[in-house]
Amino acid sequence: MARNRLKKSILAAFAGMLVASAAQAGGLERSGYNIDLLFDPSDFAAEATATYVNPQRELKNVVDTNPANSDAVAETFGGGDLNYRPNSADETESYWAPRIGFKAALGDSVDCMADYSQPWGAHTNPGQNWAGANNNIETKVESNNYAATCSYKWDMGPGFMRVIGGVFYQEVGGFKERLVQDFTGTGLPFSGVGRLELEDSGWGWRTGVAYEIPEYAMRASLVYNSAVDLDNLSGSIDLRQVGFVIPGVGVVSGSKYDVHGSASMPDSLELKVQSGIAPGWLAFGSVKWTDWSQLQVLRFVPNEPGFGRFGTSLDLLYRDGWTVTGGIGHKFNDQWSGAISLTWDRGTSHGYGAQTDTWLLGTGVTYAPTQNVELRFAGVAGIMTSGSSGQVTYQGEVIGDDVSYDFDNDFVGAISTSLKVRF
Repeated sequence: MARNRLKKSILAAFAGMLVASAAQAGGLERSGYNIDLLFDPSDFAAEATATYVNPQRELKNVVDTNPANSDAVAETFGGGDLNYRPNSADETESYWAPRIGFKAALGDSVDCMADYSQPWGAHTNPGQNWAGANNNIETKVESNNYAATCSYKWDMGPGFMRVIGGVFYQEVGGFKERLVQDFTGTGLPFSGVGRLELEDSGWGWRTGVAYEIPEYAMRASLVYNSAVDLDNLSGSIDLRQVGFVIPGVGVVSGSKYDVHGSASMPDSLELKVQSGIAPGWLAFGSVKWTDWSQLQVLRFVPNEPGFGRFGTSLDLLYRDGWTVTGGIGHKFNDQWSGAISLTWDRGTSHGYGAQTDTWLLGTGVTYAPTQNVELRFAGVAGIMTSGSSGQVTYQGEVIGDDVSYDFDNDFVGAISTSLKVRF
């Protein structure tokens, strides 16, 4: 029993690091998907995890490369040159990523779990006082994911095989603000800020297989998570802080109107492998592919045409994400175990945006005061690599001609804590 308990503790230590590492993956990933609780050998288990992530991306050498702001809205007002503003900005905001799950064994062959998480999200907030405010003042994306996953297992060789299946319901929403027109020094009572708000929900599913040999703490799993289609992605554009020139009348404020579009949150495929390699030692690794390249240019059009109503787009231009992790864990005694890992995440930006490759070093420790309780603490420190963003061409359309900037290697850190109770 003590031997199995130590294996559980080592697995818990590296699981905490993987949660913290996933929170700084590319695209819109916050914590992604995680079904590790499904494999817990207890009849019943509950787990709560909270991860805090602190990315410190700083943009430098910022240039307003198109003072005329060539979209349809800005052309109406004549654009604005923001190069008199600061040419640097702190882009990223810290955030929390929670997860709650419950697992139950239904007989000898069936295990099921239900969990809540926030797999996707983003929060950039460089503010209004920088030379790229016509591109972004603040952008925030949030999500809620409610999932149910089950597995069926049977004996095979020295271990047992599992087939895995599940469904999840996902809510996604957010907003973006940017400076449509610079009214500084004009005396007009407008901020010039436009705001886009969006939300939708959809269903997804997962399937996978796993093979386990508990005696050696060996497990290999391959799990596919489907895309979540947001076919009714809708919201509003608020231009009430933007002025329209009407001959014979003067300058009047714009309006708030409804818009619609569509998008899909990405599908993913993840391979995880772990095995005992010596008494008290465990090696683990994972490779994950995420289909972020389906998020390119998301277009939104007014529900009804009218004066002062313009369409807009969210220009993401992501490429597929790849995340590779490897590490080793060790037991210290009956209560304490620890692990260390190295993670590489391929950046989803390639010429436009600031999501470059990330390298993360993680450590984790687990304290098991009793057989039924585990406390887990993990930390990650890493580097977001340097790069630049500027004008690119997508399907014959110029994207990113409003602002250019550079960024150096920047620090990112994360901490994670969790409590698991078995009963």
